[in-house]
Amino acid sequence: MLSSQASTISLVDALFPVQDSTRKWIRDGILVLGFALFTALLARVSIPLGFTPVPITGQTLAVLLTGAALGSRRGASSMTLYLVAGSWLPIYAGGGSGFVWDLASGGYIVGYIPAAYVIGFLCERGWDRRVRIILAMLAGNIVLYIPGLIWLAFFVPVGKVLELGLYPFIPGDLIKLGIASVMLPTAWGMLRWSKGTE
Repeated sequence: MLSSQASTISLVDALFPVQDSTRKWIRDGILVLGFALFTALLARVSIPLGFTPVPITGQTLAVLLTGAALGSRRGASSMTLYLVAGSWLPIYAGGGSGFVWDLASGGYIVGYIPAAYVIGFLCERGWDRRVRIILAMLAGNIVLYIPGLIWLAFFVPVGKVLELGLYPFIPGDLIKLGIASVMLPTAWGMLRWSKGTE
């Protein structure tokens, strides 16, 4: 059963299968809220860099895992909830809050939504069970950076956008990508082992 569904379901659907529509709504609501809180928790891991207004944070790891675990729609919904909640609550990097258009890193936060969707979309099609997970995570990172860099251009000189908004974060992003790329196939492998399937 698990192997026949593996190409069309997300990890949480395999871990917490629900048939009843009411229970499915409840489960999905809890997961969307839970992963938004998880993102807020990893946002506390924040390392300011003196030369750029954008800090190194754990948020992007949370985005990668959210999209991969929840799938496209729930992943994007969770990141939308995170963005909206951060307008009033201190849940952004370093305990910050505010409307994203006022933040130099606001474009990255906006980018979390399509990034989670793209990663979730690919993972729903089995990319999180094999080496292709790296490509799914890379695609999500690229999608995240597009609005992030465009937005940052309003806060820094245009010629400095890549220098201040991309290059310093590549090593950390590669580490986060590696962590997420190991966690997802491992989780699927453990699930298959627990179900006694190949």
